[in-house]
Amino acid sequence: MGWDSSRPVPWQRLIREWLIYAAIMSAVFVIFFRGDNVLGAIAGVLISGPLYLAFGATLAKFGYQRQRLKDVRRTAATDSSPNAAASDVAGRSKPAPTSRTGGGGNRPKSTSKRRR
Repeated sequence: MGWDSSRPVPWQRLIREWLIYAAIMSAVFVIFFRGDNVLGAIAGVLISGPLYLAFGATLAKFGYQRQRLKDVRRTAATDSSPNAAASDVAGRSKPAPTSRTGGGGNRPKSTSKRRR
């Protein structure tokens, strides 16, 4: 798709996602880089905010919409219906037996009960 300036940009979603990312990464930097330059790392996380928002807005104007987890779960639930699974199995034939699947016939005889 091409650029369309009339396409809406999901600003609230972009900001919420970046805030979650910034909080998690800041906590990770504080925990793992205690004595080192933590302020520089957190400043880098803060600088990433406008970059993330600009990149996300540009993608939205080109028509990209990332699926939400709710939508992914809904499609996964409809795809795993019993009818879909039955049609997949009905279309395939059973493979020929091999020695690994028990159709080889040269298995050792089972011994009778162990004697004590």
